[in-house]
Amino acid sequence: MAQTLLAALLVIAGAHALPDLARWRDFSWLRVWLAHGARGEDGARRARYPLALLPLLLFAICALIQLALHHVLFGLPAFAFGVVVLFYCWGPRDLDMDIDAVLKAPDSERRIAAAQALRPDPVVATLPFQAASLVEATFASALSRMFGVLFWFVVLGPAGALGYRVALLIARNTAFASDIEPAQRAVLERVALILDWAPSHLIALTLALVSEFDAVIRTWRDYHETHGQGYFTLDLGFLGALARAGVDADIAAGDGVANEAGNPLIALADARRVLLRILVTWLALIAVVALAVLTR
Repeated sequence: MAQTLLAALLVIAGAHALPDLARWRDFSWLRVWLAHGARGEDGARRARYPLALLPLLLFAICALIQLALHHVLFGLPAFAFGVVVLFYCWGPRDLDMDIDAVLKAPDSERRIAAAQALRPDPVVATLPFQAASLVEATFASALSRMFGVLFWFVVLGPAGALGYRVALLIARNTAFASDIEPAQRAVLERVALILDWAPSHLIALTLALVSEFDAVIRTWRDYHETHGQGYFTLDLGFLGALARAGVDADIAAGDGVANEAGNPLIALADARRVLLRILVTWLALIAVVALAVLTR
């Protein structure tokens, strides 16, 4: 667990200090795998095998490499491999820098253009420059860029991070899913939702701790009562509602006045602060577990 914490710290620091390295996060090789699996022997658009198994296959390959390196040179190659895989699956863009670009834009036109980088999927509809939309998009991007990757890296190691990233790419990025049949895409989207379920709930719980607890928990309860589906479903829309409630309550609890929660720039800046608190809390929790393991 101590190596997991160190790897996470190195990747977070490296991603922020060396943003140019993001160009190495190239998953274009997935198109070859998808093209091979999505077409039959006659070239027709007919899956040779369930494409939902592709993340599982890559997970298994990565896990075998990690296992093979584990006992080599006191585990140093395995640690380096883990750092590389985590960095590769991170992002691909630095969320903090994307938020900074919006906050420091010199005029409204460039501010709206910069805000489009906050979308979790760059090919979806234009993101409205409104406080609620920016906060929801920022938290959704934080889940897919950072927290989901970090969660599965902690739970399953580098293989978990790679499997998560590949599952989300082929399920939600049209650049990878264009040749996939609708039925296959529905299965892949369900896999992606399953993988997002645990980290999104952990984000929600941490948000309640680092923001206004009562406001977040009340919104969480009201969301599920309104939708009538209960907590153990794959409806993850609650995260956007909780993000808005947490940020609004955080602004109101600070030095700002009530109407500042509707200011897109103030809401976005506070969302960044709240996400930083969540990330620090996650890292602190990993550190506590690592310390407990070392001292037992």
